Amino acid sequence: MHVANQASEFTRTASLWAKRLWAGRIISSLALLFLVFDAIGKLLRVAPVRKAFVELGFPVKFAVALGSLLLACAIVYAIPRTSILGAILLTGYLGGAVATQLRAGNPLFETIFPIIFGVLIWAGIFLRDDRLRALVPFLS
Repeated sequence: MHVANQASEFTRTASLWAKRLWAGRIISSLALLFLVFDAIGKLLRVAPVRKAFVELGFPVKFAVALGSLLLACAIVYAIPRTSILGAILLTGYLGGAVATQLRAGNPLFETIFPIIFGVLIWAGIFLRDDRLRALVPFLS
């Protein structure tokens, strides 16, 4: 009976681990797709990017630099071995986005969107990385 309970618990734990891993991968992948899309828009200086830069008071010539920076951070985030470093770099990038939105006096959603996005970036890693869950034990 004891062995059967252990086997059942192992199966339940393995199932939870697999679900958490896939949820983390999906969240991280969706975040990564958005980041790459945003970076490419900046690199190509598409019309909505140019318009946003003007509205935010930035010279459009900075679009390529910011797009390159964002793409580099996204690549670091995409590599499993360096994903935590990537999340740290992206947190800094998104903090700048929050400051920019505040300075521009934009509506609440536009201001907190980078914060929500940062939470998703960290949630993806948290769900798939045991090391991070050990450092930040929400549930014990």
